Amino acid sequence: MFMIDYKRLSWWYWLVTACLLTAGVAGYPDGFTCAIGVTVFQLIHFTIREHDVTAFPVQVRFWYLMLLLVAFPEPLRIIYWVPTIGTWAQLIFGYCAMARCVSLLPWNRQEPFSVDLLARTFLSRPVPGNIMQGLPPAK
Repeated sequence: MFMIDYKRLSWWYWLVTACLLTAGVAGYPDGFTCAIGVTVFQLIHFTIREHDVTAFPVQVRFWYLMLLLVAFPEPLRIIYWVPTIGTWAQLIFGYCAMARCVSLLPWNRQEPFSVDLLARTFLSRPVPGNIMQGLPPAK
């Protein structure tokens, strides 16, 4: 049920980000700016670590950063609730909705897009590693 993986550096990056986003939605807008900064740092770190900008962990962090940047203008800040809740879900339960969305991009999937693929992607149990390693097979 719980997948609290505090022994991994990436988990700590996400914890700091989740806390900063929580501060932001609680009324401290500097939390959003700091969360963006941590995400940029994390993106750079994972790009260097993976030696490939197309690596799945790098893609997830890139699209997460894009979501944070889209939500940054004042009228759109309500959107920050999505990554705030999602990041806490990833930290506690290992369910990363962003990774599941990124896995559906055409260059990341091996099978045609379908309702079955969509259901398997979003309804499968969280797995250690990433969704690309643990997606149930097609029927």
